[in-house]
Amino acid sequence: MKSLIDEWRYVSGSKYLRLIFIGPLVAALFFGLMFSHNQISESPVVVIDEDHSSYSRQLISKINASPYMKVTNVYASRLSPEILLANEQAVAVIMLPKQLEQLQQHGISTNIGILMDNTMPSGLTGIRTAIQEVIVTENMTLSMSRLLQKGMDAETARGVVSPLSLQQRMLFNPTTSYVGFMVLGFVNIVVLMITTSAAGSIAPRLRQEGKLFANGKSPLQLWIRSVPYAVMTALSLLLCYGLLKQVGGMRFEAEPYLFIIPLLVYAFALSLMGLLIGYSAKDLSKVNLRTSFVLYPSFLATGIQLTPLAFPEPFQIFAWVLPMNWLNRLIRGMAFRDGALTAYSQELGALLIIIGGVSLFIGLLVLREAGKTYSSRERVVSADILPSSSSLSS
Repeated sequence: MKSLIDEWRYVSGSKYLRLIFIGPLVAALFFGLMFSHNQISESPVVVIDEDHSSYSRQLISKINASPYMKVTNVYASRLSPEILLANEQAVAVIMLPKQLEQLQQHGISTNIGILMDNTMPSGLTGIRTAIQEVIVTENMTLSMSRLLQKGMDAETARGVVSPLSLQQRMLFNPTTSYVGFMVLGFVNIVVLMITTSAAGSIAPRLRQEGKLFANGKSPLQLWIRSVPYAVMTALSLLLCYGLLKQVGGMRFEAEPYLFIIPLLVYAFALSLMGLLIGYSAKDLSKVNLRTSFVLYPSFLATGIQLTPLAFPEPFQIFAWVLPMNWLNRLIRGMAFRDGALTAYSQELGALLIIIGGVSLFIGLLVLREAGKTYSSRERVVSADILPSSSSLSS
């Protein structure tokens, strides 16, 4: 208990208390505002119209009417894609060939080309779907017109041209907002960096002050010092998520009083992992270097910018030891999909296993160092006693 009180006193007067709240909140506010309107609704495209017909102009109007594309320029002859896509004034070039209207009137198939600049794939969001919808709708309209001209009724014509129709819905993040994964990932990374660095400095700081075993050699005396960091981390994350919901429009369906439970479990796992990483550091300057072993894998392999399913299976298994992997799964499940707490016992169980495994390693390291420290003290005491006893005998 003395260790816990001592650590609370240290935390209340340290920079950590300000950093754990100010840093993530600033990141949430900045990135939340930056990506609050990130949906690219009208990507700029240019059209090369070699047909110069009324039908080609109608088709260009339909392309421009799509909510995903905006025709910025129409050229009468072919130009190099490098020229048209230079200076990032457009992300795609649509080519309408010669005799387009004539071939369409005779019912002959025609190829329409689209060249897309894939150097920034995010700029092409929706273009593939949009151009396919325009072409499919145009094909169905032309086919039904010919069938109606031959005396077929509209319902039968629709069944012949399009016997199956597809209806799709995007769930949980229908607008593909970056706030729900990229911005949230940035905030989680900031919290991870601050917490692991602060918790990792506990043992080196106490060792430097000569207080590592001031309250006994039990590993519990060191383990319990992670409580303040876990509590502050959980509260900071909950505040950041609330800010992202208000500022960035992030979807958050879970009740805060329920979601604080997995946040506390995650924060304990993260604090203890930081404590383990920094335990054997000789000084505080070495701790920040060691936290990169958790920071970079957490950023790459836990589903911040890329789904873990995109990685080979060994990398997915490696991510199991990272607490943020299970936090991201809890956020995507419990917070975004409004899942019940009992439905995510696997994620909570994995975090508890991490807590248990890390606590075991910390305990072994503490007992090992405590044994060496006490044995060295005994040798010093015995060495002091022996000369004094020999002087008495003389």
